[in-house]
Amino acid sequence: MNVHVRPLGDHLREWRQRRRMSQMDLALEAEISTRHLSFIETGRSQPSREMLLHLAEQLEVPLRERNAMLVAAGFAPMFPERPLDDPGLEPARRALDLILAGHEPYPAILVDRRWNLVAGNRALPLMLQGVDPALLEPPVNVLRVALHPKGLAGRTANLSEWRGHLLERLRREISQTADAGLIALMEELKRYPVPPAPDGRPQDFGGVAVPFQLMTDAGVLSFFSTTTVFGTPVDITLSELALETFLPADAATAEAMRVALNAPQEGEP
Repeated sequence: MNVHVRPLGDHLREWRQRRRMSQMDLALEAEISTRHLSFIETGRSQPSREMLLHLAEQLEVPLRERNAMLVAAGFAPMFPERPLDDPGLEPARRALDLILAGHEPYPAILVDRRWNLVAGNRALPLMLQGVDPALLEPPVNVLRVALHPKGLAGRTANLSEWRGHLLERLRREISQTADAGLIALMEELKRYPVPPAPDGRPQDFGGVAVPFQLMTDAGVLSFFSTTTVFGTPVDITLSELALETFLPADAATAEAMRVALNAPQEGEP
């Protein structure tokens, strides 16, 4: 069976345009002539493997797509993709487990490139109480849980603000990657109804960050979220992972999470 492979020039031109760079912009960044770059894009010149990777680096092309570009140019893929439980990724997995556990009593999760949950710490179930079990069937999509009417949407005190923040993040990722799965997810999330916001004004953090405010039996818990990614991954799996951590935005939230995580669970003495 013949498999259609797009010409390298098409890949290169698409990523250059996605980064809003002219041929001159990219040529200057890559320290090559505009003529040479033009010849590569039109197929009149075949770049070396090193030149191709150099251009991909300037364009911040994801590793998965760098492999596609290598194949289009007639080279073997360079970046492996292994499951996270592969023995070769054990050091990375161990580090991630330590970070997740070390962030307790506050929630922390590990997600893949399409926002599917890979792992979470012991504080995560405390946030997911009341979520429809169907939304927690693997693969669990974090954005779906956050914005679905049967997920956390009905318990989010500042839903309009938080929804806008999450959708804007997703828009930026789509702009960066053009991932078909993320595009489909965006279309799904935009169809969800937005319930009326509860009475009361959200906390003001001076525009520095958008908090996540969750209504619970212990009151409204307020969190800031942070995102951590691997700085110099050479494996596709690691390059597409993101660590999302939630920090308490006030003392009451910090204390409530400490008490909740340390409370005896059902069936424990």
